[in-house]
Amino acid sequence: MNSKFLESFTEDYAVLSKEGGISTLEGGDVFWSQTPEELDKIGESWLITEFEFDKDWATWEMHPNGEEIVYLLSGALNLILDKDGEKQTIELRKKGLVIIERGTWHTAKVFEPSKMLVVTYGKDTQIKPV
Repeated sequence: MNSKFLESFTEDYAVLSKEGGISTLEGGDVFWSQTPEELDKIGESWLITEFEFDKDWATWEMHPNGEEIVYLLSGALNLILDKDGEKQTIELRKKGLVIIERGTWHTAKVFEPSKMLVVTYGKDTQIKPV
């Protein structure tokens, strides 16, 4: 049996390929230092990871080619969504699941240290400052 164990899921990604395989990628600076072309290639798969936040997000992000699942595992934050100029605030406290539609800009205001599981189809993800 070739089971994989991610000891530090907050620092790595599980990558679900279109062919049904699962691989892992190192996260953090190693992940984000890749070229835009490498990131786009990775973005053609589903990425799963866990993030921890203790302050508001500094950016908005938007995934034009796929929905995103955000599952709050602990903490308190508000997800702020902006779809075609219409803003919506979703309060998440302790636990909760949000499915963010493709093409929706989103950011978060953090009220207490929070941990979330995120599943993203990241091809062509866009980011802009808050």
